[in-house]
Amino acid sequence: MRHEIRFSGFGGQGIILSAVILGRAAVMYDNKHAVQTQVYGPEARGGASMSAVIIDEEPIFFPKVTMPDIYVIMSQEGFEKYGAGAPEDAVMVLDSSLVHSRPKCTCYEIPATREAKQVLGRDIVANIVMLGALVRVTGIVSEAALEKAILDSVPKGTEALNIKAMKKGIELAATAGSKP
Repeated sequence: MRHEIRFSGFGGQGIILSAVILGRAAVMYDNKHAVQTQVYGPEARGGASMSAVIIDEEPIFFPKVTMPDIYVIMSQEGFEKYGAGAPEDAVMVLDSSLVHSRPKCTCYEIPATREAKQVLGRDIVANIVMLGALVRVTGIVSEAALEKAILDSVPKGTEALNIKAMKKGIELAATAGSKP
């Protein structure tokens, strides 16, 4: 089954790394096809950032996301620019610490930045918290594949922190419940 996933937030949140990790998990560890694209705002840090991944069981011939069915939103500006128009049948996982608007589609509110800062001691792993939540609510890739892809992608010496962040996201999503 084909899924088009759009990640958005601001530069410096790891939006592009999140999409790369998800695509890697699909291709390298879940035997699926994936393609990833990205867009930056005018500033590398602080400006709007968007990245997208297509995951499918079949080969992907057109790499551009045209109709996302899954959204991961990590900033209010990201919501306004890339998530506000989400169709009602989409699924959105949003960072409730930073996004104050709510979509018309099914929404999972994950306080990723707050939990990363207060519980894990590093807000920089909020994107990994969101990946854990995304995988828990959608099953887009397996948790084992995500863990392996994270370990392949994060800086040496941060592996344990990032796996804790992934597991925190899974835990938060398990209790979040969806809101229509």
